[in-house]
Amino acid sequence: MLTLAHGGGGPGPWLLFFPLIWAAVVIGAVTLLRRTGRRGGPGRPSTAHDSPIALLGRRFAAGDIDEDEYWRRLSVLDEQFGRADRGGTP
Repeated sequence: MLTLAHGGGGPGPWLLFFPLIWAAVVIGAVTLLRRTGRRGGPGRPSTAHDSPIALLGRRFAAGDIDEDEYWRRLSVLDEQFGRADRGGTP
């Protein structure tokens, strides 16, 4: 008795190999798209993961607040969060 996996003119083990490869490609593409979709690019909107000091810096850079208000709020945030939240600046 001849089976597909042992010759006889049939496709052999390749019958299962190609669908598994395509499944791996599709799963990999979906995973890649989901991971990159969670991260934003340079113009990404602020998220809950951003630090308050980073949000304050973005507001200042965008012109939403003036320099006096920036320094006043930064001193309050610096007391609460400390210098470690600024990315290691001394």
